[in-house]
Amino acid sequence: MIGITDVEAAAERIAGHVVRTPTVPSPGLSALLGVPVTAKLELLQRTGSFKARGATAKLLSLSEAERAAGVVAVSGGNHGIALAVMAAALHVKATVVMPRSAPERAVEIAQSAGASVRLTDDMAGAFSLMTRLRDEGLTLVHPFDDPVVLAGQGTVGLEFAEDAGDLTDVLVSIGGGALISGVATALRARRPDVRIWGVETEGADAMSRALAAGGPVPVALSSIVSTLSAPSVSQLTYDHVAALVTDVLVVPDRDAVQGTLDLADHAKVWAEPAAGCLLPAARRVVERVGEGVRLGLVVCGGNATTGDVMAWSERFGLR
Repeated sequence: MIGITDVEAAAERIAGHVVRTPTVPSPGLSALLGVPVTAKLELLQRTGSFKARGATAKLLSLSEAERAAGVVAVSGGNHGIALAVMAAALHVKATVVMPRSAPERAVEIAQSAGASVRLTDDMAGAFSLMTRLRDEGLTLVHPFDDPVVLAGQGTVGLEFAEDAGDLTDVLVSIGGGALISGVATALRARRPDVRIWGVETEGADAMSRALAAGGPVPVALSSIVSTLSAPSVSQLTYDHVAALVTDVLVVPDRDAVQGTLDLADHAKVWAEPAAGCLLPAARRVVERVGEGVRLGLVVCGGNATTGDVMAWSERFGLR
């Protein structure tokens, strides 16, 4: 497992390449949830999500030979965008493998940044192709099974610990688990009394299933939230979550999309459902914890188009 010194080293390495995103009290969310809420606005990060941190940390750690070989990543959207853009900035050739379910906008951004984008029928096929390309000589930048990437994502938690007021509970979305692993590492070191809660959507619940099984297991993916859709977590992220996280909550896709609408209406931010899922989970945390709760939300990304959200809202009958 990584430690706070790894996260601090990553923060020093990526400084100047990424944004120190705002940490702000949210009067609108506080009124909506009935408790004080502070939001870490990672959707304002370069490339629209926290993924730029881990991608940059990994790219800057590579040897000249690894850089020269070119890099490859698999992604449901945000990791691919981040790797494509940050690799271009650092003059490294990138290949991004995505399932056809990935948002069209993510594919367009990765291609426009100069990456070679390879599409597969599903996420399992994307991971398989990524592995083959790695075996053929490309340098792997894994979205969550890499301690350097975990430490890079952990800089979100380092900043949150330094910039937020008094918090009792922090909620973090989970796909493969790199963000929550890094954030939990930083928060446990800097604010050991804070409880950390993971949030997944139904059909993208690899971490909660791993916790139930005692280790990573493959899951059938059915969530609309492609950015949380890992076919399994890694042993690395499982170990961090099992040791550091209070619980992992699973919410329906419909509630995640409603959360996106609520974030727009009440927090005045345009987030994707991977962040929208935090709001229904936050209500459950408030019920479980009771009086005195002070919430922190890591608003992880904003790479959903208005068209995407309108289509999902219509599908679920939301207004």
